[in-house]
Amino acid sequence: MIRYAPLWRTMAEKGFTTYTLRFKCGMSHATVQRLQRDMPVSTHTLDKLCKILGCGLDGVAEYADEE
Repeated sequence: MIRYAPLWRTMAEKGFTTYTLRFKCGMSHATVQRLQRDMPVSTHTLDKLCKILGCGLDGVAEYADEE
């Protein structure tokens, strides 16, 4: 399962909020909700997050084995 816990840590470190993602970076409310719920998002979205936050994929997502 892909989890987005690193995204929230990276955002906090860089002073970003979900408001920033939605209104200053143009992400839809639905996409932000999908991230909050650890639901699948497109590689385009992951690429955009990496560019916005200036980090690699490990700053946005992590893999966790489902038990």
